Amino acid sequence: MHLFPKFSSPGSVGPFIKEMNITPIAITDPPLLNAAGLHAPYALRTIVELITDDGISGISEIPGNEQTNEALKATQHLIVGKDPFQLGELQQALEAHFGTESAHERGDTPWDQRKLVHVFSALEVACLDIIGKICNRPVVDLLGGRMRDAVPFAAYLFYKYEGAGGVLGSGKDPAAKGWAAARQEEAVDPKGIVAQAEAMCKAYGFKSIKLKGGAFEPRLETDTMLALYQEFGGEYPLRFDPNAIWKPETAFTYGKEMEGILEYLEDPVRGQENMAALRKKLKTPLATNMCTTSFEDIPNSIRLGAEDIILSDHHFWGGLRASMQLSKLCSTFGRALSMHSNSHLGISLAAMVHLGAALPEMPYALDTHYPWQSEEVIVGGSMGFQDGAVPVPSGPGLGVELDKEALQKLHKAYLSCGLTKRDDEAEMRKFYPEWTFQKVRW
Repeated sequence: MHLFPKFSSPGSVGPFIKEMNITPIAITDPPLLNAAGLHAPYALRTIVELITDDGISGISEIPGNEQTNEALKATQHLIVGKDPFQLGELQQALEAHFGTESAHERGDTPWDQRKLVHVFSALEVACLDIIGKICNRPVVDLLGGRMRDAVPFAAYLFYKYEGAGGVLGSGKDPAAKGWAAARQEEAVDPKGIVAQAEAMCKAYGFKSIKLKGGAFEPRLETDTMLALYQEFGGEYPLRFDPNAIWKPETAFTYGKEMEGILEYLEDPVRGQENMAALRKKLKTPLATNMCTTSFEDIPNSIRLGAEDIILSDHHFWGGLRASMQLSKLCSTFGRALSMHSNSHLGISLAAMVHLGAALPEMPYALDTHYPWQSEEVIVGGSMGFQDGAVPVPSGPGLGVELDKEALQKLHKAYLSCGLTKRDDEAEMRKFYPEWTFQKVRW
């Protein structure tokens, strides 16, 4: 079932990690549009399971990528035999093995392409899951304690092609389940997005709405936000993310037009300098998960005044404890903190909920792609939303357990789909052969 063989080591004082399993999976993903192209019919995730000498299992989930999987494989000799409580020692061992990563290694795409932060976040979350089970406490208590009992999320809207994903290259899968307006209509105009928002908010009880932009020319996307404001404005906060694909003058023109209707504008332009210049001209708060994405970026962010809100992601910032450290820095330097999302399953969602519940302040509902996914890898199926929020899982550790049968099924999907990394440009070229990703398009 596993891409890599199990690796185990005897002869350590317990508790110690006896076994490390790395399982790449592929999950059905709809044909969602963004600045980098089109989601492939499958999104890749990697599930990591650590098992202690006394049989306690800790699990985690990260974005899937062949290079990250190979890096995880290379850490096995560092992990097996170690005490899961010694996370500082573990992090030092990883840095000694891999070296440090530069913020420039993130890449230009909307998603983060670094390896070390993914590897450590995977190992840290799995270790915290183990620690919580040993101590009989939820992960939120290991992060400082519960500040709220449920964590609110926002409806995450996308322009999309017809279909729900799942058949490579076709963009259609009749077996994929979901509500009609968001999965089956071709939402390429304001009315389609408004219908998508209505369906998603009705199904999940969301009280905030976000639109992923950067797929079409700014006039259409701004008109879409105006249509959403006409339907939901004053009741539901709205946010918009063109993924840094706008030129500064474009961002100013349309940013001015949307002043007063947005909760925040996310990454309208590329780079801290451009964000800082635009921030001086607009009243709307600016958020980012692209220009300030590591602790290395923060000094320049503060010097320039690059953003008002940092959208963290424990997969990209080096884990849950690092995200708590980021929260303190944000408070110190006058930033708000919320969370970014990518196509994910319940293990990542559970980790996000524990982190969100522990944050001292959480002024904005978190992002999540979860409503777009039709499969699950945890026992009991999909996690439930109540009035747009997810209650903190009640069990020890993450409070979710790995469904081994589902894991095997999704691993087989990985082996058969032929994908080894996310490449939205390649998927877009199946529809438009000459299409190319541009860092700045409009």
